[in-house]
Amino acid sequence: MGVEQNPTARALVALELIQRSPGITAQRLADGLGVTERAARRYVSTLRAADIPIVSERGPYGGYRVGRGVRPPPLLFSADEALALVMALLDGHHDVADPDAAVGTALGKILRSLPERSAAPAAALRSTVSPAPDLGAARPDPVTATTLVQACTARRPVRVHYRSESGRTWHADVDPWAVVVRHGRWYLLCHAHHADARRAYRVDRVLDVALLDGTFAPPDDLDPVAELEAHLAVGWEYEVEVVIEAPLHRARAWVPRTIGRLEAVDGSSCRLVATTSNPYWYAERLAVLPVPFRVLGGPELAATVRSVGRRMVAAGGGPQGGGRGTAERRPPDGNGIKW
Repeated sequence: MGVEQNPTARALVALELIQRSPGITAQRLADGLGVTERAARRYVSTLRAADIPIVSERGPYGGYRVGRGVRPPPLLFSADEALALVMALLDGHHDVADPDAAVGTALGKILRSLPERSAAPAAALRSTVSPAPDLGAARPDPVTATTLVQACTARRPVRVHYRSESGRTWHADVDPWAVVVRHGRWYLLCHAHHADARRAYRVDRVLDVALLDGTFAPPDDLDPVAELEAHLAVGWEYEVEVVIEAPLHRARAWVPRTIGRLEAVDGSSCRLVATTSNPYWYAERLAVLPVPFRVLGGPELAATVRSVGRRMVAAGGGPQGGGRGTAERRPPDGNGIKW
């Protein structure tokens, strides 16, 4: 008939609400149950009488939470949710098809815990789809990634042992602000002590990480994704300075922020300033610009551009070209990061 005649069922609903929202207040719990605040407190007492450790904390941010020793509820996915999970993993992590890889064994445990109706379509999808490896993806060591994420959360500085694409290694003490995943690559956005500057390091190139003493405070207005976009072209081995014969507003449509900073020279040209650890990759990015450009700074990049240019001319049959028509030059379609 009424709520009071089924206290056990209501107490279980209360437990679910507390598990879902740790720190929930008595008033919010009452609202979720559709009862008075006094009745909500009574259901909490029922849970405690059943030896379920419901902890209450006082203060403006206090409320109810479940203490240690409570077994979590079973995973309950619908068939659509299970399919969506497998599809997302297949799209983003191709080791999901390997039953011996960590992500593969984890997914197997999830599927085995589900009812047959939910698990069967997802298991069939996993076994029949053949994902093509993403050659651009570079997944870090899970322990390294977890340590960095925990350091970000605890605001603890760390010392990273890093290896660049060229093979050079060094140690750096940094304040880890955030770990950002972008286009299949994991980056550590941080403040580097030695340079007193913001840096973005590839997590898969971190050889080792160690926690340091002390704490730090990240910038109040930190936007990790925006910062990563702005700083991916900063702090690498080789300098880049290129003049592009196009107005600044046009060049911005062809040059993503991740490969450098654009600044106006005059009304008809602009300057691209950056650094890179891979001059060859950078030369490829410049080669697809649909307007003329000149490399003014960075001898490594200039030499690479000349080498690539000679190969392209030779492939076309010499200075006059070997084809019957003129190939159409298009602005770049995408931005694959290779640093």
